[in-house]
Amino acid sequence: MAIKLYRPTTNGRRDSSVLNYSADVTTSKREKSLCVRITRTGGRNHSGMITTRHIGGGARKMYRIIDFKRNKDGIPARVASVEYDPNRNCFISLVNYADGEKRYILCPAGLKVGDVIESGKEVEPKTGNAMPLIAIPVGVEVHNIEMSAGQGGKMVRTAGGSARLMAKEGDWATVILPSGEMRMVRIECRATVGALSNADFQNVNVGKAGRNRHKGIRPSVRGKAMNPVAHPMGGGEGRANGGRHPCSPTGVLAKGGKTRNPRKVSGKKIIRRRRNKQGQMVL
Repeated sequence: MAIKLYRPTTNGRRDSSVLNYSADVTTSKREKSLCVRITRTGGRNHSGMITTRHIGGGARKMYRIIDFKRNKDGIPARVASVEYDPNRNCFISLVNYADGEKRYILCPAGLKVGDVIESGKEVEPKTGNAMPLIAIPVGVEVHNIEMSAGQGGKMVRTAGGSARLMAKEGDWATVILPSGEMRMVRIECRATVGALSNADFQNVNVGKAGRNRHKGIRPSVRGKAMNPVAHPMGGGEGRANGGRHPCSPTGVLAKGGKTRNPRKVSGKKIIRRRRNKQGQMVL
């Protein structure tokens, strides 16, 4: 994947870059039977109140229905196209199954038009094939990992992302996620072999605010730069430094709060967290 740079003819073009999709994307036409219209909310709930800030506007787009479960076992599928998806940063592939059904899947790096992929416990562990973790050899890169069997892939779905299967012991498999977190997953959970496509996505420089507006992302203003009527951290003589711990406009603390649900066991299977006790990333 090549990154295209522009001449700095304007301030918005200076230092900005875009991805050149011509080398990987094979078609610009979507499969209409697998697309649904997205209802844009602008971050508002059914009462019209803003519950999520910095959302609004953006280009209209259709949602592509992705097969995260990969549960069509024993039926080979041929890759028909590699497409751009406006709803995610990795590419997607349209696959045609031998029984005539069409599905979209997350496209791993190296998957080409005409390749044949399968899913199931007895298939070969090659790029694009989906199978339970018990059937995947130790040390193989995987993505689209389930957290509960049959739930559909939840982890490692971003561009260029891949996890590594480190060990299998009893009913549990140990995987290392791209964040550095090491966690245990049931061996009957499915994953797809290979790393995801479009790894150069992280190297793109947006360059101007307008490109974020096209994505539906509105500007974000610091709380301490506002007036006290608009934010608890606003106001003060001179350049005041907030005067309290970081919080939202409604006073909810922004840092240090636990976000995991204590009634769920997801966090109990983490062997090594992505951050150490000093708050530094674990690589």
